[in-house]
Amino acid sequence: MPNTKRRRLFVRSAATTVAVALGATALAACGSSDDDSQTESGPVSLTYWTWTPGMDKVVDLWNKGQGKKDQITVTVKKQASGDTLVTKILTAHKAGKAPDLVQAEYQALPTLVSNDALADISGEVGDAKGKFAEGVWQQTTLGTDAVYAVPQDIGPMMFYYREDLFKEYGLKVPTTWDEFAETARALKNKSPDTDLTTFSANDSGLFAGLAQQAGAKWWTTEGEKWKVGIDDAATQKVAKFWGDLVKEGAIDNQPMYTPAWNKALNTGKQIAWVSAVWAPGTLTTAAPDTKGKWAMAPLPQWSASENVTGSWGGSSTGVTTDSQHKEAAAKFAAWLNTDGEALNALAKEGGIYPASTSAQLSGAFQTPPDYFSNQADFYTQAAKIAETTAPSAWGPNVNVAYTTFKDAFGAAAKNKSDFAAALKTMQDDTVADMKKQGFGVSE
Repeated sequence: MPNTKRRRLFVRSAATTVAVALGATALAACGSSDDDSQTESGPVSLTYWTWTPGMDKVVDLWNKGQGKKDQITVTVKKQASGDTLVTKILTAHKAGKAPDLVQAEYQALPTLVSNDALADISGEVGDAKGKFAEGVWQQTTLGTDAVYAVPQDIGPMMFYYREDLFKEYGLKVPTTWDEFAETARALKNKSPDTDLTTFSANDSGLFAGLAQQAGAKWWTTEGEKWKVGIDDAATQKVAKFWGDLVKEGAIDNQPMYTPAWNKALNTGKQIAWVSAVWAPGTLTTAAPDTKGKWAMAPLPQWSASENVTGSWGGSSTGVTTDSQHKEAAAKFAAWLNTDGEALNALAKEGGIYPASTSAQLSGAFQTPPDYFSNQADFYTQAAKIAETTAPSAWGPNVNVAYTTFKDAFGAAAKNKSDFAAALKTMQDDTVADMKKQGFGVSE
């Protein structure tokens, strides 16, 4: 979304009409109480909805340390993730009973903001901005002067490959997408039964991240209307690239995270994977016999002169508009995602890759993942890649776009048919849903 100070988008649903403020001044007026800016005194109890494993142990550090000093106690309530949690938050907010704090994926923030469920905490956590890469911080501002959450973990994308098999087949690590395509074809010529990788139509987030790297802006605003650009030139380029590779048989067309995919990785039938920083954990389970044989490199670029990556995954900590203790909640959210001890605990207990740039080279990230013990500079390279994260442009119905992607691209990948047609379906269904919900959409 473009920078804007004041804008209200009127969202009409069957039950109510919600005036949505996408700006610091406007949201402060409609989403906070007169007491929010005052210093809170006396014991404060906060509730935090999160799905991160081991979060209760991390929060214990707060309750026994800074929280005890400030008389702010936080209680963790474990939740499911994804759309399930978003729905639960909105349901609770409608009844005025949302928790003080929520964990929210970046792509869910516009949905929560458009329903007036998240408070603008720019006045409480604005100075934390310098601790995060610009493209990461932007995801919590929606391109406005407001701040709707503090970044927690991120998923910068990168390229993983079997180092031993690349040497065996005489392949070079691709630095551009053109080289990537040539590498896939060269491998097929040398070993017809082996694939460089697969296009997985069950991974909406992967496709979104690839489009993000190419410069896509799926949701933006024009005046008081949304503009949907899922079929923009950048995404069309990405769709055509992968569709052509699938159609010619240069790569596989089977989904990831299946027993067949695991076997292909573990036996060397598939020798590369476009993924994110969390890939080592997945490979540990999917391809245990190949530990120490993989290496990581930056994502191929569309132009040799570029240096940018997309995101696949990641979440933030937001304060709800229902909280009666906005200042205290924001203080905890900032501590959780910027304090060194907290971030080390999050890495150890929750297995996250921190959004905080300082944490990416400290504590648990001073040595490589065990699976990549052969690549000593794994996290040093990961931190450099994370700095190049492209800005995102999420909208209020990402769930609809993602569902349509799985259906339309699933059929296209299986039939090796036109990916451009699948992309148009994704665009059309997303626009139709927004109009049905009552959003103003510019054509």
